[in-house]
Amino acid sequence: MLTLTDNAVEAIRDLMVGEDVPADAGLRISPKPDEAGTLELSLASTPQAGDQVVQKEDVRVFVAEDVAPILDDKSLDAQPGSPGQPAFRLNRA
Repeated sequence: MLTLTDNAVEAIRDLMVGEDVPADAGLRISPKPDEAGTLELSLASTPQAGDQVVQKEDVRVFVAEDVAPILDDKSLDAQPGSPGQPAFRLNRA
């Protein structure tokens, strides 16, 4: 299962600040349409059917069912970028 670093947790919290999303919303990782092998990150109010839900502290990440096996041995990390735009990356867990 995908794991989250402390930096990723903080970055996701920062993305949620000021957004009009419910408290149980999260970051969703899904395949990018029409771009094979590319993942897309977006804020989501709730997980979609089949999503794997990863939670650390008060942060939730929804992993689309078809990419969950690819991310199973990965860790989501983040580096601070421009305000509200951290750079996320996947590392081997």
